[in-house]
Amino acid sequence: MIGIISDVHGNYPALQTVLSRLDAMGVTDIICLGDIVGYYSQVNECCEILRNRSIFSLMGNHDWYLATGEACPRSNSANACLEYQRKVISTANLEWLKTLKPAADIHGMRLAHGGWHDPIDEYIQPSEQYFSTLEGSYFASGHTHVPCVWIGAGKTYCNPGSVGQPRDGDPRASFAIWNGTRFVLHRVAYDIQAAQRAMSDAGFSFYFSENLSKGTQIGGKVSSYE
Repeated sequence: MIGIISDVHGNYPALQTVLSRLDAMGVTDIICLGDIVGYYSQVNECCEILRNRSIFSLMGNHDWYLATGEACPRSNSANACLEYQRKVISTANLEWLKTLKPAADIHGMRLAHGGWHDPIDEYIQPSEQYFSTLEGSYFASGHTHVPCVWIGAGKTYCNPGSVGQPRDGDPRASFAIWNGTRFVLHRVAYDIQAAQRAMSDAGFSFYFSENLSKGTQIGGKVSSYE
């Protein structure tokens, strides 16, 4: 079995809990689909545990913002968090982020952070029209923070949802398991207050972390697939 995680976003308590659950399930091979950083304050801890465990990781759009110094074009809140992270991230972790690629084909799957037309920043709405034009049978990407498994046009697609900032109205961390032919989604509760305390200790107002208790974006928006 292979564990698939995505969109950690500096939420170390959530990542620790998900990795512990995967360990308890006997999963020894884990893939991260990107966005290790962005939003929450413990970016060094998140990078280091992935590096120390040699977890194969892709580059997400927030990883790219931090690695390149670019700003997020659509969120002042995201940019405020990135500004803090640029001050605290270690040189070693920043250099590691710069080495990551946004897409890969491994373990019989085609992987991307966003999608296959724009691996960094495409928000996928899975459909037969979209996947019928792509080579391959099994696909996985993150970015939307909304978990799903979709089957059609002879293809199977999985979004494992978000470890660190679920947006589907369920505050539990989300991840997926892949057995070579089938994706299964999982949720696990974690210590949300620990993540919120870390943000407060970093100087952020509760506005930046209250959404974690609700499973929404910062500001309260809930996302879903149509």
